[in-house]
Amino acid sequence: MAGNRGIPPIALADGPAGLRLTKIFHTKDGELVNEFQTPTPDMERLLHYLPNDAVPAVDLKDTTEHYQYCTAITIDTLLAQTWDCERIRQAGEIVGREMELFGVSLWLAPGMNIQRDPLCGRNFEYYSEDPLVSGQCASACTAGVQSRPGVGITVKHFACNNQEDNRLGNNSHVSERALREIYLKGFEICVRQAQPKAMMTSYNLLNGVHTANNYDLLTAALRQEWGYRGIVMTDWGTTEESLICMLGANPFPNMKYPLAKASGCVKAGNDLTMPGAQGDIDDILYALRHEDAEYPLSLGEIQRCAGRMLEEIYSAF
Repeated sequence: MAGNRGIPPIALADGPAGLRLTKIFHTKDGELVNEFQTPTPDMERLLHYLPNDAVPAVDLKDTTEHYQYCTAITIDTLLAQTWDCERIRQAGEIVGREMELFGVSLWLAPGMNIQRDPLCGRNFEYYSEDPLVSGQCASACTAGVQSRPGVGITVKHFACNNQEDNRLGNNSHVSERALREIYLKGFEICVRQAQPKAMMTSYNLLNGVHTANNYDLLTAALRQEWGYRGIVMTDWGTTEESLICMLGANPFPNMKYPLAKASGCVKAGNDLTMPGAQGDIDDILYALRHEDAEYPLSLGEIQRCAGRMLEEIYSAF
């Protein structure tokens, strides 16, 4: 639909140790073959919950195989242990240059959650248990990547994503003082010093409200207090509709808390629901037309999110 309106697409690539691209892909008659890639063990684990026919087989006969690679950057924990923001900025600049080469607009990194517990499965992606160190490192990384025109970073996961197990069903209970002094402070430093182009919300609830649907977090604090000017996106499959679209089914049907709503994302100031689904569109349109919706929307609220997305897209060209 965006293409029909003359809006160019932008490409996103995951992190954190440099760009995480599919090593091998295929083309046929000059066109990319649409393959379902599972580059992470976590995705492989999720697939075990799905029906055997949920991921269709791809016929690779008469296709051409391609191999691609990029630079492996040191993990964020080790970068933080150097106490050298200039080196971190240089590492970010390497990523920014490779984003230009591969046509990537947004890098889904760095992760900068607090290393609260040594058992957190993604601590290696995060800088530190100290919010000041995390904020300064993320600011340096942002400055390095965004020194290249048209590319940007996506700091994540905003906020209080301090465990991996059951993170879609976790409700983090945090006092306002702890929230502001520990869990939000690194993000605030990065926003105020470096203005990252994008921010990614986390899967978890924060004091009973999904971060993706949290107006106080995404608008009152992030935009109004800190002066953030970029876009906010969800993590992949934050809404049930997007999760089903992405995996073919909801692998966690019996969670204690319902998943976030796309209409709630718009209401909170979350501009982009990933990967998006027809069900998300239907939910937003229902909320626009019905005052009894869980998150009733005005046209202006939708236009604000769309406007920020257009600004981000056209800044990449």
